[in-house]
Amino acid sequence: MSDILNQLDAALSERRHADPDTSYVASLHHKGLNKILEKVGEEAVETVLAAKDVDADPASREALIAETADLWFHSLVMLSHLGLDHRQVLDELARRFGVSGHEEKASRRS
Repeated sequence: MSDILNQLDAALSERRHADPDTSYVASLHHKGLNKILEKVGEEAVETVLAAKDVDADPASREALIAETADLWFHSLVMLSHLGLDHRQVLDELARRFGVSGHEEKASRRS
């Protein structure tokens, strides 16, 4: 799993400064943070809608997986734009592992 994230990180870094006319990632960076955030929000909504429609039908499950991949991808673009990367998110998840969700959330209130 980490291999694909590292590969995506390298590709995002490489494409960030590419020609916006030929690279989707470069075009997002060129349009700025607000456009990237708009895409993250759009993909989040599409993921939620796909999840609501999941049933035993394999196509609905595949649609949810595809939308989640879009959400994760655009979230990675957002992190990249802000000078962050997936390793920091994985470190935070590792820090939280084994901690009650209720306890972790309560610790953020202070």
